[in-house]
Amino acid sequence: MAKLIDIMGQKFGRLTVISRAENGKTGQPRWNCKCDCGGKTITLGGDLRSGGTKSCGCLQRELLVMKNTTHGMGKTPIYKNWKDMRKRCLNPSSREYKHYGGRGITVCDRWMKFENFYGDMGEKPNGTSIDRIDNNKGYSPDNCRWATQKEQTRNQRTNRIIKYEGKEQCLAVWAEELGIKYTTLWHRLEKYLPQIAFNM
Repeated sequence: MAKLIDIMGQKFGRLTVISRAENGKTGQPRWNCKCDCGGKTITLGGDLRSGGTKSCGCLQRELLVMKNTTHGMGKTPIYKNWKDMRKRCLNPSSREYKHYGGRGITVCDRWMKFENFYGDMGEKPNGTSIDRIDNNKGYSPDNCRWATQKEQTRNQRTNRIIKYEGKEQCLAVWAEELGIKYTTLWHRLEKYLPQIAFNM
């Protein structure tokens, strides 16, 4: 039997996990999920985590429609995100190219076509933009998510990462968790080790 990885309450694409379902025929864990469109489906946990399943089937239906018609999304925020992503990775004239294409950040072949990008990422939530989970890797379905500006700022490769008691995260997150002003904590760490600075 496959080992159970608890994903209750987590969201994958358009699907939110709401409860456990009966295991699959080979013993693989399955989950009841609710889709953003209101539909429900039962899905293998591995398919959710790998990105193989992102909706109850509504994304596939939408893609089928788009395949046979002009997508008509040229003025939408998600289309602009897609264009900007390609520009900073592929166009040396872009002012951001040196931080992306210039240092080896690429766009996967599948995402050269907007319909595929939209199908993989789904609708763009308000207040978000595309974010690479690993900033040293390119744009692809397994390395991208929609994230707020705050989340993206904390995921920048220039962030100061502090390790303390087995946990490693950026200074801004530590400051928020400890209830200490960011600048205060920064100055403390200039003089003291984390075990002292975090407990003053």
